[in-house]
Amino acid sequence: MPNTKFSSTPFIEIKEEFPVYQGWDSIIKQLLLDARSVYTPTPVIAVEYYPGVLEEEVSEILITGIKPALVIQAKECMWPDYIIRAKEYKNVTDDRIFGHMTDLALGSFFNPELIEKAHDQILSVKEGIILVLGTGAAMIWPDLDFLVYADMARWEIQLRMRQHKVNSLGINNKDIDWELLYKQGYFVDWRVCDPWKKLLMPNWDYLLDTNNRQEPKMIDGTAFQTGIMTSLARPFSVVPFFDPGPWGGQWMKENCNLDPAKENYAWCFNCVPEENSVLFKFGDCFIEHPSIDILLYDAEHLLGADVYKRFGTEFPIRFDFLDTIGGGNLSLQVHPLKKYIRQQFGMSYTQDESYYLMDAKPGAQVYLGLKEGVNPDEMIADLEKAEAGEKPFDAEKHVQTWPAQKHDHFLIPAGTVHCSGKDAMVLEVSATPYIFTFKLWDWGRLGLDGRPRPINIKRGEKNIQWKRTTEWTRKNLVNRIKRVDEGDGWIEERTGLHKLEFIETRRHWFTKKVEHNTDDNVHVICLIEGSEVVVESPFDEFEPFVVHYAETFIVPAMVGYYTISPHGESEGKRCGTLKAYVRPR
Repeated sequence: MPNTKFSSTPFIEIKEEFPVYQGWDSIIKQLLLDARSVYTPTPVIAVEYYPGVLEEEVSEILITGIKPALVIQAKECMWPDYIIRAKEYKNVTDDRIFGHMTDLALGSFFNPELIEKAHDQILSVKEGIILVLGTGAAMIWPDLDFLVYADMARWEIQLRMRQHKVNSLGINNKDIDWELLYKQGYFVDWRVCDPWKKLLMPNWDYLLDTNNRQEPKMIDGTAFQTGIMTSLARPFSVVPFFDPGPWGGQWMKENCNLDPAKENYAWCFNCVPEENSVLFKFGDCFIEHPSIDILLYDAEHLLGADVYKRFGTEFPIRFDFLDTIGGGNLSLQVHPLKKYIRQQFGMSYTQDESYYLMDAKPGAQVYLGLKEGVNPDEMIADLEKAEAGEKPFDAEKHVQTWPAQKHDHFLIPAGTVHCSGKDAMVLEVSATPYIFTFKLWDWGRLGLDGRPRPINIKRGEKNIQWKRTTEWTRKNLVNRIKRVDEGDGWIEERTGLHKLEFIETRRHWFTKKVEHNTDDNVHVICLIEGSEVVVESPFDEFEPFVVHYAETFIVPAMVGYYTISPHGESEGKRCGTLKAYVRPR
């Protein structure tokens, strides 16, 4: 039966009243009022753009409406395109997918002499508003009267990349392959701009939401900070993002209340704060901004002190859905070992993961580990022949398959060859470095763009753990479920992950209220069984939070004690949750 209660637009309601400026006329009117209220004949308004904002369009609207005496475009103070490309080359590389995490700061993109000339221009104005626009606007003239931050959710940025609407930071390149634009963003632009955003956050006078071109909205800095503090004190969900794929399935259409006319849905990012957004609800108006903003603003209270010390402003846990029901196999793949990902890509931790089966059709299976007696040279030779188009790769000859049923849990530490087969609905619980997948074989199919998807046999070969064969895999990675506690109406089970992985997962089956405590450690939870549950504070610290089947939510570390109970249609029935957190060292 379809799940019609799943919410694709969860929100965090802000009870305090704040003005919301909707539409460009209202936004510009407020900025003009503010400019006239300061005791200077030359007020300076800086509008910082996160990469992905439609720079030319937004700038033209602001200039036309404000009619400033002087406009300074931050990009005009940057180094020329060829110098920026040279600075970034070691991070961007010539690889189609992979680069190296940059150590550049935003200041590296700017020519000090051009900034000095901009200073002279600003000082030469005797009367009128001065408008400084673009990424790095606050760097051009730090002595600001007003700072507006135009923010963007990364999924919206990626959609704009696919439409070739946005350039990379300081480079005119929007017409290149969108995957290269994404790579530039992942390894350079976002790494450069997030620390700058974090530095500026306490000084934001306004947050400008430009995710919807037709409906820009603005709130003041106090409203934004109130939204952040509200989020940290209660459970919340990020806005899930669904995307099609060459192997995509049909399960999410029914169970996540999606458009049935779409061909398929392959992925759902339902808890990847670096990618997802959150919605703040002020009255009847929604403000959308990246969920990573909560992390950047106060990582310690979101993650907990120990997790923050280990991961800084990285959210270490990722939940996503992989739907192959009515679709095809995922690509056969392996993830890099920790030493390899650090040396090759500059990441401090790797993509250890697991597959939790939300559902499966009869005959579904998971490819996990290698067959006993596998010959590495022969397997690599067969993969290379398949990549060259000589003959398809015989996966069953080399890779072990396991029957997959609803609520099975398969653990996948880095270095383990794996993929989900067709007709399985996977909740993937993993560490967050989500693009570091070395595809070994993609079943001879093309991507949605009509091109072969990148295969990385050479990289994969350097990371495959050849001793992870059938018996080792059976003993260590398949349904390693252990009951650890129980009480009146509930059972708690440890389902993983492997000791090589830093994430712990706990499954609760319950017909009555279950008590939880974050113990100063962020929790990520998905409702895996039951129509709906309610999350409550035993001390009334937050309002009851209702969660529906297949929805995922975050419990910030500072929440402390909370309970989960069957609710609505699920009262008196068995429900199940899967909880993940960072295992204490």
